[in-house]
Amino acid sequence: MWTIQLCHMNKIVLLTLAFIGGVSLAMQGGLNAKLGVLLRNPFLASIVAFTCSTCFAVLTTLVANRNIPSSVELKQIPTYLWFSGGLFSVLGITLYYYTIPKLGVSTMISMGLSGQLIFAVIAGHYGWLGLPVEPVSLKRFLGIVSMIFGILLINSK
Repeated sequence: MWTIQLCHMNKIVLLTLAFIGGVSLAMQGGLNAKLGVLLRNPFLASIVAFTCSTCFAVLTTLVANRNIPSSVELKQIPTYLWFSGGLFSVLGITLYYYTIPKLGVSTMISMGLSGQLIFAVIAGHYGWLGLPVEPVSLKRFLGIVSMIFGILLINSK
């Protein structure tokens, strides 16, 4: 009984954290897009954002993380993993900063989320990037169709 309640509560906490993460990304996108407009360059805004993010991440790691990988563990990490995530971060975030002032935050976020979800469903279906395989089901397909319909409603005048 307690196990079921704890698992359910843990899922609620995780879903709440995911929601807060989404709100945080929308906020940072809007704030840093404004910074990019004022700097007249979305790449400069990305540099500022990533520099500040690095400082916050280092500080948080120093305060909260007690599990630092060993040099042997670090050497086992494939080289491409050290760079590819950063490349896609810069691309995605800079495109956010560039398009938000032109499209508006709700349009950009809705289009960005649709790209994320469609890719996630395809990548999950095939197990790309070492992700767990999550076959496309009728419910998932209907969810994508509903999302696309919702995006059309959000973006209609």
